Amino acid sequence: MAAEELVRLDDVWVYRDSILVLEKINLSIKSNDFLGIIGPNGGGKTTLLKVILGLIKPNRGKVSVMGQTPERGRRFIGYISQFNLFDFDFPISVFDVVLMGRYSKIGLFRRHSEADKEIAIEALKTVEMLDYKDRQVGRLSGGEQQRVFIARALATNPKLLLLDEPTASIDPNMQAEFYELLERLKERMAIVLVSHDISAVSIYVSEIACLNHQLFYHGSKEVSAEELERTYHCPIQLLAHGTVPHRVLKEH
Repeated sequence: MAAEELVRLDDVWVYRDSILVLEKINLSIKSNDFLGIIGPNGGGKTTLLKVILGLIKPNRGKVSVMGQTPERGRRFIGYISQFNLFDFDFPISVFDVVLMGRYSKIGLFRRHSEADKEIAIEALKTVEMLDYKDRQVGRLSGGEQQRVFIARALATNPKLLLLDEPTASIDPNMQAEFYELLERLKERMAIVLVSHDISAVSIYVSEIACLNHQLFYHGSKEVSAEELERTYHCPIQLLAHGTVPHRVLKEH
């Protein structure tokens, strides 16, 4: 059975304050994809996610999400932003944060049903945070908080999960566990992961997109040094750990 196309961008251009951010982007995301997006700071990675979500309208081109406009189709998308700004002293529990994910389904001012609460419980079980459901979210570690935010996204029953630099606030020792969680989730939904960690991305994702205002590459995760040089506009040398002691990088 052919994979369902969830997102399609055709010749998308975006300007912000007259500055070109995205140029002639053509991209298709299917239901079985685990796509890693890499590229330099300021290259348009976050903007691309916001275009898919309908938070930024392109100046040119067409965007389709689940066969609809992004504004209508985004109800099928779970989104974890790069920065989760909240008051760490605000007395809200882990369970209540996850329940907030149901607002997109029931409306902002409606009471949660028992079914909503069961969905929140299952989401917490999925990210292995059920034992923390009564804890104040601001008292958790960065890695634990990210699991809670993923549970909140899962409470929307998404077909697609968008993650913008999700490991930025996670201790390196916990990052492997976080990626293992994504490994399990990819069996249930498509995932798009924006990251600077090229080594981790190359291990876990099934496809890579190299973005620096343009898409310089989109395909197999076996991306070449030449494609990375085109993306980052600087010399790149790939290191093979365990094969040689070291390699001298080209002058830059």
